[in-house]
Amino acid sequence: MTTPSFKRIVVKIGTNVLTQASGLLDITSVSHLVDQIAALKQQGIEVLVVTSGAVGAGRSVFPVSSHLSKVVRRQVLASIGQVRLMQLYMQLFGNYNLFCAQVLATKEDFRDRQHYLNMQNCLLALLRDNVVPIINENDVIAVSELMFTDNDELAGMIASMISADVLTILSTVDGVFDGSPDDPSSMLIPVIDPNDEEIKRVVLPSKSSFGRGGMSTKLRIAQKCAATGTKTIIANGKRPSILLNILKNNYVGTTFLPNATLSNVKKWMAYAQTEHRGIITINQGAAEALFSKQQIASLLPIGITHVEGDFEKGDIIRIVGPTGNYLGIGVAQYDFQTTLEWMGQKDKKPLVHYDYLYVEE
Repeated sequence: MTTPSFKRIVVKIGTNVLTQASGLLDITSVSHLVDQIAALKQQGIEVLVVTSGAVGAGRSVFPVSSHLSKVVRRQVLASIGQVRLMQLYMQLFGNYNLFCAQVLATKEDFRDRQHYLNMQNCLLALLRDNVVPIINENDVIAVSELMFTDNDELAGMIASMISADVLTILSTVDGVFDGSPDDPSSMLIPVIDPNDEEIKRVVLPSKSSFGRGGMSTKLRIAQKCAATGTKTIIANGKRPSILLNILKNNYVGTTFLPNATLSNVKKWMAYAQTEHRGIITINQGAAEALFSKQQIASLLPIGITHVEGDFEKGDIIRIVGPTGNYLGIGVAQYDFQTTLEWMGQKDKKPLVHYDYLYVEE
């Protein structure tokens, strides 16, 4: 038996992988994926599943009223379907004497550092006890600003949170193409540099039939995840044995190779999209220092030209360049009033220490 190339994997299963063309749950497809996950578990690999399909599962068992608003219909179908979906997962994993656990999340759980750590501890405890976490967005309460773009975004956050070796995003296409996947002349792009901005020009902004996201979202999440240290793969979840072939490194798909490893705090900052309490404008020299490859740099008061917001020590602040362009976020080491007093001065304590600074490359 060959040694697995990874020890911990997050598998995101898209809505169209789990449902039929009618939008109803595809039990055969779910069963095939559980068979593969069980096989990975038998080789000692830790697996976390980020699943869509709750709405489809609800649609298959409950005739929701057409008089309800779209948002309420989704909430009703998700609340009913989540039970049905977990029953199915429990039954299928039970055939392999494996336990699974339900974890529901909203963006708010990632914005607050303490909530983030609580979820992280729970997931790591489940993995330690050989349980398969089944993670989904809490569609029942997640509306407007509490919603993820889709479960691709949630999967990226989870992969970062638990330092996964691999994030696999399963859709119904083989990966990223240089044109429409439906065009026979389009070619699959097997490997993408996470820092390649040009690739966004060839990806169509179309969305899937029943899910909220599309390939543009998958590309953005995959690039970000790889840039923060996790190998990311976009592949076709309908292909036979796709997960087992990924384990063997013999698969059809698009791979984003990792090119950085960040601390746990910086990973949280990269994905949390925390609501900032202030905005700090810095000059060109300070901006260049933050992005320097030669040496690490903290954000010093001497480079600050403008301050907005009544923030306190420990709050998240947004950092922008001289033209207002977004550069990154950081954790303030002191409050708004002290920042105003020290702005533009030398030999003062950094407003944001390097260890608590995340800049967008």
